[in-house]
Amino acid sequence: MRMTAPASRRLVGLLVVLVLAAGGSFCVLQFWLLRPVGEGPAGPPVPGEPFAAPWTDREVVLLGIGDSVTAGFGASPGKSYVARLVDNPPDEFPDMRGKCLRAVLPGLRVENVSVSGSDSLAHAKGQIPALKPYPETVFGLVVMTSGGNDLIHWYGRRPPEEGAMYGATLEQAQPWIAAFESRLGGMLRDITALFPGGCRIFLANIYDPSDGGADPRIVGLPRWPDAQPILAAYNGVIARCAAARDNVTLVDIHTEFLGHGVRCAQFWRPTYRSDDPHYWYYRNIEDPNDRGYDALRRLFLRAIADTLGKRDWQEASPAAQGT
Repeated sequence: MRMTAPASRRLVGLLVVLVLAAGGSFCVLQFWLLRPVGEGPAGPPVPGEPFAAPWTDREVVLLGIGDSVTAGFGASPGKSYVARLVDNPPDEFPDMRGKCLRAVLPGLRVENVSVSGSDSLAHAKGQIPALKPYPETVFGLVVMTSGGNDLIHWYGRRPPEEGAMYGATLEQAQPWIAAFESRLGGMLRDITALFPGGCRIFLANIYDPSDGGADPRIVGLPRWPDAQPILAAYNGVIARCAAARDNVTLVDIHTEFLGHGVRCAQFWRPTYRSDDPHYWYYRNIEDPNDRGYDALRRLFLRAIADTLGKRDWQEASPAAQGT
């Protein structure tokens, strides 16, 4: 049966609509919903020279303080960043074999008191006060993540408040930001006082799973217009508190993780990482996956090696570590 011209045009129009709909669905799936994880190493290379010989035979405590990132939530067994700092896992990547703290600190022991879901108020009021001072013979190597849960709790399900600021305006958050600065400074002071034999604190800033995108509705969360300026204010506090103390080193995880969040496949964004356009977060969006923890391990290990790998370990006085 021959098709009339109007019927033919309608059929062509329908086909065009179907093709456009299919193309649009593909684009939404490819660039907005799919988050490829990738495989292999993640994060910056770690130089091998600092790990060629032991740094000291002193007793060293690696102390983990903070939230789920330092607790290792979402990591496979043995693959949290703290675990990988200490020992190489059996399936370690070739470029990282022998690059761990156990190789250079034979007197190392590990204490990780971090708790998943905890905020900076819990760290200041509970986690740190529960610790007892260490003997003068012990050197403290502290790794710390604090403040991230202050921002994201409770995902807009409750009105914003201090320690659970999701949905707050920047103006509303100002007193909470100021309180965080005072609180964090006190935490760094109190941690230092736990180690009369000296300590070095490696403090991470806060990463951004949205990759700089201001609208979290892409992952089903309520809109938060002031998310980015509040995150920037918190990271500014962390940077200032780290700079104020000689024994604190800032570990910039925010910069390294940009481009590896929920918009990792969007090649038109300035955060796009063509060398590794993959997702570094766990399925809960707020904690790293195994590749993210590998990147964290590398960032912390580079900072530790650059600081302590060159240190004169005979200088152990608290004054040398900051007061």
